[in-house]
Amino acid sequence: MGNGNRRFLFWGVVVAVIVVDFITKRVAVATLSTGAVRLLGDWLTLRLVYNPGAAFGIHVGDQSRWVFMVLALIALVVLGAMVRHTHPSQWFRLTALALVCGGAVGNLIDRVQSARGVVDFIDVFIGPVHWPTFNVADTAVTCGAIALAVVLWHEGRAGHGLASEHEPAGPAEA
Repeated sequence: MGNGNRRFLFWGVVVAVIVVDFITKRVAVATLSTGAVRLLGDWLTLRLVYNPGAAFGIHVGDQSRWVFMVLALIALVVLGAMVRHTHPSQWFRLTALALVCGGAVGNLIDRVQSARGVVDFIDVFIGPVHWPTFNVADTAVTCGAIALAVVLWHEGRAGHGLASEHEPAGPAEA
């Protein structure tokens, strides 16, 4: 995969996540402000929630909006550096980075637009366990972060194995 294809893959996934996130949030605001909609009994409900904090209800007080905006921008800079250092053949790593970037931008748009917080609307219960309400951007960040962790773990293992193969023989091996 050449540089042009790498850019297309990365930017295509980023834009797709941002667009789908933006549209679904607008639909949620327009249709769920009057009440929740149950889709699968008690298991899956669409419910409009504004989250001024971060994932899993993390909140740092009155300045949460600004703190999480700055953290998102820092994360995007770090992720951008990772993209620039990713070889064009590493499509899975590029896709993982794109998912995280697209999700971060999607939620950043909400933080910039409104002091109310990020629009969340997917509410899942598994028996008595309630998963925190989330959105498409959160899903992209989570899936991308898990995929990126797997990639980095695999690269670390491969790098460690290669390093030991290229080290000079020690006294015990001579």
